[in-house]
Amino acid sequence: MRTKPVSPLLLIALFSSLLFFSSCSASKKAYKRNVNTVVQTAKTFRGTPYRYGGTTRAGMDCSALLYLSFQSIGINLPRTSEAQSKAGKKISVNKLEKGDVLFFATGKKKRKVTHAGIVTDTDRKSIQFIHSSSSLGVTEDNLYSKYWHPRFIRARRYF
Repeated sequence: MRTKPVSPLLLIALFSSLLFFSSCSASKKAYKRNVNTVVQTAKTFRGTPYRYGGTTRAGMDCSALLYLSFQSIGINLPRTSEAQSKAGKKISVNKLEKGDVLFFATGKKKRKVTHAGIVTDTDRKSIQFIHSSSSLGVTEDNLYSKYWHPRFIRARRYF
């Protein structure tokens, strides 16, 4: 019994689709790995005391936490939270994912970014984020808390 030869165009189409789907899967894995690296790096700083302008484990501010965490995967952010809030892609609150960044106005001016944190976990009732608090140092909080929710300004994604 003779088999009919396979068309070269069909082979190219099959090979191309195989490459496309395998690369999508590979890029999703790389994305997830990068997000996890950023969050895990941030979590290694838990308990580090707050220090305005600080960039080491001896003391750091919120923008340094972001700067160092994203640097772990080769993303170079600006050094201040105000400048960081202008980088990346705008994200709405209902689309937040682990690794996204939240910006807040904690000063007297209600629209001026003065604080930032990295989303560590999301579910229907809470969005946890890690940040360097002036009173507690590097810690995690819920965006929907009475303190943080009214001060929230915007979210960005750097990936």
